[in-house]
Amino acid sequence: RFQLHSTWASLLKRVKLESMSSLNFLSAAVIALLLTAVAQSADGNTDNVARFAGVPGVPGSPGLNGSPGRDGRDGRDGTQGDKGERGEKGMRGPLGLEGRVGGAGPSGTKGEKGSSGRKGDSGKVGPQGPNGGTGLKGSKGEVGAKGAKGQQTEALNWKQCVWKREDDKDTGLIQECRFKKIHGNSALHVAFGGNLRVYCGSGSYCCSRWFFTFNDDECTGPMAIDGVVHKTNTGDNPLRHRQIEGYCENIASGDVRVGFNIGKCSGYSVGDGYTGWNSVSRIMIAEVPPAQQ
Repeated sequence: RFQLHSTWASLLKRVKLESMSSLNFLSAAVIALLLTAVAQSADGNTDNVARFAGVPGVPGSPGLNGSPGRDGRDGRDGTQGDKGERGEKGMRGPLGLEGRVGGAGPSGTKGEKGSSGRKGDSGKVGPQGPNGGTGLKGSKGEVGAKGAKGQQTEALNWKQCVWKREDDKDTGLIQECRFKKIHGNSALHVAFGGNLRVYCGSGSYCCSRWFFTFNDDECTGPMAIDGVVHKTNTGDNPLRHRQIEGYCENIASGDVRVGFNIGKCSGYSVGDGYTGWNSVSRIMIAEVPPAQQ
């Protein structure tokens, strides 16, 4: 009896433990109650043991894993293995920092001459440089070829009339000079050189005009050839050498009477004129080709 009771107690304890580990709490409680009832019945009658013995029950489910144990000590180093095969080439790593400049290497061998490059664009004109020094005298050049014979030109047709006298007239002809004009389309160049003066005796302003005439008419090709002297009443007597000249066109060929005259200025009364004081006076006449168009 005692042995049976111990056996059932051990079985009950084992079932409780396995049931608590594998089944839920409700299933474990039911099994524990059945086992307790069997044990109590066994206390009264050992024959009940044989009556309750049956087919063995289904094995219980594995219990929960226990807590991991502590790490063991490191094992000893194994023997060195054989050298493995060379692995594949890895990816290129990032660019490293720029290294320091190395020392100059030895000079290389001279390379072959390269082909000529294309002609570059013309550069800008630079500033003018300073003048250079005087160069050496060059050798005498060869005598040039004789030039072609030029056309024979007509001698210049010219004349001058000269006199030395003082003329105090205020209007009228001072001097006439006759000239023979050869060509009808040519022009006459006339000029007077001598001393001219105007004096204001009573008015505040005075003016005298000297001019050329051709056969008693003033030039109209293109305009008159004249000169004026204007003065204020300051009491001085300005005796000065003066020059009056010009070209006159549209004068027919033949004899031409060239006159040098004195008269009044436009807008003024007749001044006190004086011509040829203490010096030589002259009229110069020259026939010249027609003017360019």
